[in-house]
Amino acid sequence: MKLLISSNNQDKIKEICSIFQLPGVELITLESIPNAPEIIEDGNTLYENAFKKASMLYEFTGLPTISDDTGLEVDALNGRPGVYSARFAGENASYDDNVIKMINEMQSVPEKDRTARFRTVAVFYHPDLVIHEEGVIEGSILSEKRGTGGFGYDPVFYVPAKKKTLAEMNHDEKNAISHRGQAFTRLYTSLIKQLPNLTDIN
Repeated sequence: MKLLISSNNQDKIKEICSIFQLPGVELITLESIPNAPEIIEDGNTLYENAFKKASMLYEFTGLPTISDDTGLEVDALNGRPGVYSARFAGENASYDDNVIKMINEMQSVPEKDRTARFRTVAVFYHPDLVIHEEGVIEGSILSEKRGTGGFGYDPVFYVPAKKKTLAEMNHDEKNAISHRGQAFTRLYTSLIKQLPNLTDIN
């Protein structure tokens, strides 16, 4: 069975592929789908965006599809950037653009008020089976970048339990605790239970 990952983000694909080792399932990325449509993430929630990506790509390819959307919720910014995390500094913002904007907006916020969380919603879509799972990790926003691993806001997202930013963790350490790791591990577990049905629908 082929299963499509609805992302062009190579960092994200690497994390997902390390979790999704389903027996008898071949993971396909958008690179192998000619003329795949660009999905506009205009939902009001992470679930709406993840569901839209998965369902629209299923309609285009006929392949069962997994997708996700992730948001950084910063308490001092009233939950922003949330669903706008990837474009916090603008539509074509780079990882660094977003991090710099975050550091600047948080300059006057005292350490005790820098609490934040990453939230990921992961979706599996087929017309006969829709599953979604969520993952959350609590932390705080640093005033400067630390670490060279990870991507996105990882260099400024500090995890008190590990005394490290996500960017200071190795790949396996991050995947074991991260929002995306949690969401896709739970989605993987749910799909394992459905494998007999999945082989029938594809």
